[in-house]
Amino acid sequence: MKFDRITRGSLDYCLYRHERSKSRFRGPRPDLTGPYCAFIGSTETFGKFVANPFVGILQESLGVVCANFGAVNAGVDKYLKDPSLLLACGAAQVTVIGVTGAHNLSNRFYSVHPRQNDRFVKPSKMLETLYREVDFSEIHYTRHLLNTLLAANADQFSIVVDELKQAWLSRMRTLLEMIDGKTVLLWMSDHAPGDAIQPSGLGPDPLFIDQTMLDTLSPLVTKVVEAIASPQAKNAGTNGMLFVPPEQAAAAQMPGPLFHQETAARLQDVLKSLL
Repeated sequence: MKFDRITRGSLDYCLYRHERSKSRFRGPRPDLTGPYCAFIGSTETFGKFVANPFVGILQESLGVVCANFGAVNAGVDKYLKDPSLLLACGAAQVTVIGVTGAHNLSNRFYSVHPRQNDRFVKPSKMLETLYREVDFSEIHYTRHLLNTLLAANADQFSIVVDELKQAWLSRMRTLLEMIDGKTVLLWMSDHAPGDAIQPSGLGPDPLFIDQTMLDTLSPLVTKVVEAIASPQAKNAGTNGMLFVPPEQAAAAQMPGPLFHQETAARLQDVLKSLL
């Protein structure tokens, strides 16, 4: 599953729509008439700026169709509200669910766009009451919202984080219960979920997710796999990534080709045992 068509230094992701889904996914369009593995998740699964992400590497090494249904900035809501995609996952031999951050989903404090989950739609009355001093009219993205709330009142911010964690767990339980067949929960990050990290700003990705939350979900999946970037992958910067100059800062925050290779290696034997 290689993506060699490049325009002005950036990738052509060969985007397509799956059946009745309103979302577009990374191509080429997979053949789902035979056995296949399905992959859902956020930007890491999609493989932004990477010519051959871990999903493509696994297709080559396993010799089975690997359908990449990852989406940039996707949260759990995106998949819960896409019936055709849930059916595709249910028909797969194995579905790999990438752990997403807890910020890109609707909750009791704010709502997000149903497909572009990083888009902040509106605050609830609860949030407006909790943060009376905040003007929400110029906020359009969830990270901007959360950084604004943290700066306005760090003590009250913990209330918001607790709500996001609970909403994420509830939504993930629902998602896992809706996917028939074998499931693998994939943690793909530069740190382990149990690491004690002093947060800088909002904290590391996947945002607000910790070991306790993964342990809660573990009984609902066939396997949990942790793919943690090696020192070499962390220090690789944007080597091997494809982007235009204005995208350099964004690319620097994304997993590069080496980390995708490491992630594929972590998943390969697990998937082989489940096929």
